Amino acid sequence: MNGELTDDLFFGGRLRLLQPRRGHRVGTDAALLVAAARSRLAPGAVAADLGAGVGAVGLALAHAGAGRVALVEIDEGLAAIAAENARRNGLEGRAAAACADVATLATSRGPAEPAAGSCDLVAFNPPFDDADRFRLSPDAVKARAHGSPEGLLGDWTLAANRLLKPQGDLVMIHRPEALAGILGALDGRFGDVRLLPVHARDDAPATRIIVAARKGRRGALALLPPLVMHAPAGGFTSEGDAAQRGDATIALDRSRP
Repeated sequence: MNGELTDDLFFGGRLRLLQPRRGHRVGTDAALLVAAARSRLAPGAVAADLGAGVGAVGLALAHAGAGRVALVEIDEGLAAIAAENARRNGLEGRAAAACADVATLATSRGPAEPAAGSCDLVAFNPPFDDADRFRLSPDAVKARAHGSPEGLLGDWTLAANRLLKPQGDLVMIHRPEALAGILGALDGRFGDVRLLPVHARDDAPATRIIVAARKGRRGALALLPPLVMHAPAGGFTSEGDAAQRGDATIALDRSRP
């Protein structure tokens, strides 16, 4: 198995992560999700990383000050790697992997932990691709990570709602075309919604959208100034580079500097 894994740095070199050489790998989406979720992370908070893969997002949140993090992953092999990554980064006391279907969390069919109403923060980077619109990858693990069956987004949002304490925070990253479904899934359960578009360049359409919301709140939705990743001359913008390296928090308030 070791020959099938790579050993990579993440979160500005603060974490070393084993991950499969092939299939779904940690990248920019995970880094941006960490940078955004940190804006809602209080010291000692209880958090959950849904669809955790090898644990990149959850372990970064633990490193950033979370008191306890559940790394929830449906694939048994990836969940085992997430547990090993927690151990090798000295975070096994604060981060625990749970092999489970996100849709079963906080139900009688799911694991005992994370428990209903136990989390201050839930973060996720859900499978993006609708099987009706995209051909699934021949790699089974990558297909599971990127192939979103109908209703999955709603299931994950319901799971987050069950796990969160009142006024708890949900943060996710997705594709802009999923926005209608995201807002529908949040409606009636979450408020104070913040939307932050992510653009590769300032003259290009958004390729990702970061969404934050609070359980049980009724505040108005706010569209935040965009995050632009690349400068016109090439290379990352200072804000994009800092977010990728784990050196910055992406503020999810009504306005950003």
